[in-house]
Amino acid sequence: MNDRKSWCWLLVVCLLLPVLSNAETTIYHQKQSLPNDVYMIGLLKLALSYSEEDHTFIESTDSITRARLARMVETGDLSLMWSGASIEKESTYVPVRIPTYKGLMGYRIFIIREGDQPRFDSVRSLDDLRQLKMGQGKTWSDTAILQSGGMNVVTTLKAPGLYPMLEGGRFDAFPRGVHEPWQEVASRPGMNLTVEKNIVVKYTMPYYFYVSPSHAVLAGRIAAGLEEAIDDGSFDDYFFNAPEVKKALARSNLANRRMYTIPNPHLSPQTPVDRSELWLNLEYIKHVISP
Repeated sequence: MNDRKSWCWLLVVCLLLPVLSNAETTIYHQKQSLPNDVYMIGLLKLALSYSEEDHTFIESTDSITRARLARMVETGDLSLMWSGASIEKESTYVPVRIPTYKGLMGYRIFIIREGDQPRFDSVRSLDDLRQLKMGQGKTWSDTAILQSGGMNVVTTLKAPGLYPMLEGGRFDAFPRGVHEPWQEVASRPGMNLTVEKNIVVKYTMPYYFYVSPSHAVLAGRIAAGLEEAIDDGSFDDYFFNAPEVKKALARSNLANRRMYTIPNPHLSPQTPVDRSELWLNLEYIKHVISP
């Protein structure tokens, strides 16, 4: 009789294990509103494909502000988010310190108003750039970097409002990652906006997965999977063949732009700046990818 009860309990436990496992590996993430979100979810799935665990992905049905997103990840309502690196974020969440865009986010190209290109053609120094106003989200990591570099930055909490603010003359340029501006301009055909042709501002800016402290085990799985993808070449294959990245690297013509470098004083000492395999190689871009 006791043996029979033991087998019954064992059967119950075995039946419950898949349920418990699924609960532990369900990933709640933000709505895929932008190509950037699609890229990050694709990379997340690539990383977790190396895990022995099964993962279920549940997407938020609402578009939410970055400030609210950060709060939801902090409380565990969402499993993770993706954002530029900062010491503050790395102390609040569990960072996966592998630059998901190989540092590409640190190369900033401007969205400007149609007809303003001559103003930017006359820029020949960082001091010239500092005479122009740049628009950014109030809570964005890039905002603090640009401000530390002496740039004149106009901020707002509502990121979608930056485009009409630029068009309306509240500021002169909207710095974007090199994979972003063309799609963003194309998706707003009624606005008097275009992509600046000759300037790139560069700073060290890793773009990380940040995992909720409530889902800390997930961070280890993502990190391990990304390392494996780097080792076997899958990471680079994914990055260089991502449609928006591939198109942007060709369009941006980085090697022939005037590059202005500013420091990023907000990086953690644990930023893997010495791991060359994690970062974009401009010589590779120059010789392999044609504009």
